Amino acid sequence: MAKVQDVRPIIKLRSTAGTGYTYVTRKNRRNDPERMVLRKFDPVVRRHVDFREER
Repeated sequence: MAKVQDVRPIIKLRSTAGTGYTYVTRKNRRNDPERMVLRKFDPVVRRHVDFREER
């Protein structure tokens, strides 16, 4: 069973292109306390776009 405040929670990264495409990953809450933004490939629009953390 996971701890209530897990150090490495599972997060969803949603595309800012508005396609609804998501990636699922983990992040270290101690190193990155704010919302994560990564530039990744969106296959719907076939280009790299920013993906923002959604809670």
